[in-house]
Amino acid sequence: MKHLSLIRRIAVCLGAGLALVFGSAASNVYAADMIPVRVGLANASSDVGFFIADKKGYFKQEGLLVSYTPFDSAAKMVAPLGAGQIEVGAGSPSVGLYNAIARGIEIKIVADKGSTPPGYGYQPLLVRKDLIDSGRYKSLKDLKGMKIAGSAPGSGSTSTMNEALKKGGLKPADVERVFLAFPQHVLALQNKAVDAALTTEPSATKAVQSGAAVRVMGDDEIYPNHQLAVVLYSGNFIKKNPDAAKRFMRAYLRAVRDYNDALKGGKLAGPNAEDVISILTEYTNVKDPAVYRAISVQGCSPDGTVDVPSLKNDLAFFKSEGLVKGEVSVDQALDTSFAAAAAKELGPYKRKK
Repeated sequence: MKHLSLIRRIAVCLGAGLALVFGSAASNVYAADMIPVRVGLANASSDVGFFIADKKGYFKQEGLLVSYTPFDSAAKMVAPLGAGQIEVGAGSPSVGLYNAIARGIEIKIVADKGSTPPGYGYQPLLVRKDLIDSGRYKSLKDLKGMKIAGSAPGSGSTSTMNEALKKGGLKPADVERVFLAFPQHVLALQNKAVDAALTTEPSATKAVQSGAAVRVMGDDEIYPNHQLAVVLYSGNFIKKNPDAAKRFMRAYLRAVRDYNDALKGGKLAGPNAEDVISILTEYTNVKDPAVYRAISVQGCSPDGTVDVPSLKNDLAFFKSEGLVKGEVSVDQALDTSFAAAAAKELGPYKRKK
């Protein structure tokens, strides 16, 4: 009986070992079958859709192995997208994008990533607190002569600034523009290297909480329904792997719908909010959940729909600045087929209550 018991124990161990070997082999085969997708991010809270899709396994369920590369702005993603070094980009539709398209480089705006419907001003105008306290700044016309930080020349933030200046009766030449990555805006305001900034969340709230700046106006007031951030596909991704491009969009929109479930009154205060905040603190450099409870967040269409009039307004501004080299239109930059197909497959969005 002792021998029989020993044999049984050996058989159990062998079975467990074989299961481990075969399980590991199956896992390796599964990993090998996964399609790699490289995504460029601008380190803004509007990247949340990608983080949710990754954390909840939506990309993996679509057979995609997604990796992220940070960039200071979407403008700097254009060259890697054109060269096929990344498949997906995420950020502001920039002059660099339109100039690349004018040169025949195939990059497409495929979905909404962040916009500013009323109540959702996630790239506010910040002014240094000491300039408010001293009375140097009282209204938009007082921006004249100030150093104002934005993300990059020819980015969406420059168009927002133009709209703010117009409301104050000013022109771009009336201010000095300084271009820094959004997280650097906080330090620049603290060090008085700039007077004001158009800064996306969570950097904007961090600047206010530090005592360095005051939020004087949301960009939803400055430029309502501005298509401030988009999802971009490289031409190679669209042409060489359209099935993976479709799968990516389906996973992304599933995540965006989860994000919409977390929204309430321009804040992360909806039914799904704590789940989304937990993901943001895991995937970003801001580890304090209280920051995400305080920020003003972006709007994002659950169907991935982009605001075309806003894109056209931005392009007209870029052209007026003499930044666009060659003939190009917004229609040339758009491919809404992936978002439309994914939204149809997912069905109408029904918000959680």
